[in-house]
Amino acid sequence: MNQYTRQNPSPRYKELLTLYRQMHNEGVPEGNLSPDETFPGKSLNNHAARIGQIITVLGSEIILDYGSGKGRQYGPVKIRGSDGTSFDSIQSFWRVKAITCYDPAYPPFSALPDGTFDGVVSTDVLEHCPKEDVPWIIEEIFSYAREFVFLNVACFPAKKTLPNGENAHCTSNRSSGGRAFSTTRWRVDPVFGITPTFIIVAPTVRAKTAW
Repeated sequence: MNQYTRQNPSPRYKELLTLYRQMHNEGVPEGNLSPDETFPGKSLNNHAARIGQIITVLGSEIILDYGSGKGRQYGPVKIRGSDGTSFDSIQSFWRVKAITCYDPAYPPFSALPDGTFDGVVSTDVLEHCPKEDVPWIIEEIFSYAREFVFLNVACFPAKKTLPNGENAHCTSNRSSGGRAFSTTRWRVDPVFGITPTFIIVAPTVRAKTAW
């Protein structure tokens, strides 16, 4: 049984959370990144089209972005759909009623969400979490989802380093992710299918944007 929980996260989780809060506030000077450019949340853009397909199939309307960064991905952006239709934001592209952002390291979005959501998306998040905390984090993600969860987990080192000199991807290998998923009580579907509750995992490639 995993000893760590939301109420009792590991010391490593607390340490990393402090470092990520520092990076949100100060940026990454050695990488010439201002605070506004640090963890803006735009890694989701590479997966917006695929997530949109899931939302269309299920008719989802309320979405949670778990680990959203600063939420800049939901600002104004020009998107052209596969049929040539133009959209001015991801929300309009997905045709959803509401998107909630949650990120424990960014104060404006650090409060835990209330209730549940049709879908939960989490891109470029789990590889930043200590492997000993990944099981309870995954369980928490699924506890918010009524219809689907979309996770993208990078299995390679990050370009960013933490203020203490470590690579930002502290859990970035296949075996750690596999063990974490196996501890959950949810069925894992690695390929998109029409099911009441499923997970999409895109663990190895950097997808190209759809616009």
